[in-house]
Amino acid sequence: MAKGKYQKWLEPDGLLLLEGWARRGLTDEQIAHNIGISRKTLAEWKVKYGDIGDTLKKNKDVADIQVENALFRRATGYEATETRVEETGEGSKTVTTTKPVPPDVTAQIFWLKNRRPDLWRDKPEPASSPDQEKAASKLFSALEKEESE
Repeated sequence: MAKGKYQKWLEPDGLLLLEGWARRGLTDEQIAHNIGISRKTLAEWKVKYGDIGDTLKKNKDVADIQVENALFRRATGYEATETRVEETGEGSKTVTTTKPVPPDVTAQIFWLKNRRPDLWRDKPEPASSPDQEKAASKLFSALEKEESE
């Protein structure tokens, strides 16, 4: 009896390959393409074969967290260490320098718009309270009454 195509991906080497693709940030569509199946089939495998689903989820989470951390560092600034080799008259020496990397405004905007959209969206939703709604209703009623007179 022939093995199903999915079985290769349940073996340690197959799971390791899936892990690598997920950790590199490939989408399900790209992973399915690499396997040679449709995205729909991959979605079915993720549900039916827990090892495949767990491997992809765990490693996509790792990639997302790494990017989130990098975005946060870029938004808030950090110190970068640079190591270089300098030639001297007597040979070479390793020089290590620490340089500040200032916060990036674009990263800050992106972070705030996504993490705090209630405060940082381009067009904030106007806040309305029951008192404001009552006042508006009274105003509209008064205007309608005035027009009908």
